[in-house]
Amino acid sequence: MFESNLVRFRAYEKEDMETVRTFINDPETASGIRPGIFFPYRHEEEEAWYNTIRSDSQTDYTFAIELKADGTYIGGCSINKISAKNRNAILGVLIGKPFWNKGYGTDAMSLLVDFCFLEVNLYKVKLRVISYNKRAMRCYEKVGFRTEGVMKDEIYRYGKFHDDIAMAIFRADWEKRRSVES
Repeated sequence: MFESNLVRFRAYEKEDMETVRTFINDPETASGIRPGIFFPYRHEEEEAWYNTIRSDSQTDYTFAIELKADGTYIGGCSINKISAKNRNAILGVLIGKPFWNKGYGTDAMSLLVDFCFLEVNLYKVKLRVISYNKRAMRCYEKVGFRTEGVMKDEIYRYGKFHDDIAMAIFRADWEKRRSVES
């Protein structure tokens, strides 16, 4: 079990699935999810996703996020497309709307980045975010991510095009942050 100040990572349980679907089907939450998850998200789709999670994967980790204080499920995160050769991966995180603006997302992302560098021995961790998702970008920047590139007008949502922002954090920058925080 991996934990930080506010949250803990654990395996997903079947009992989490209805809450996951509720979080994803919230329109405001869905607006921050990158293309690829259809809205509304059906029970059958959630069940199929749950059945793909493997604890023995060499390229992906998937964690449920719960509050350390009482074990309440608040969201999930993942490390995807781990490249052992290039020592990089892509992160994803989802925090349910009832738990926004309480520091849980930043705490979870910080823990996930720590896991990437300490346990998976990565060199670079990256993610993508839609340009209008300012809350997520602030969270990622607090953890140490910096913008690497902007794909202009890459994502069409709500009747117009939006930029797709590529962000990353490197091991050396993460180590500097940790030494300053200690």
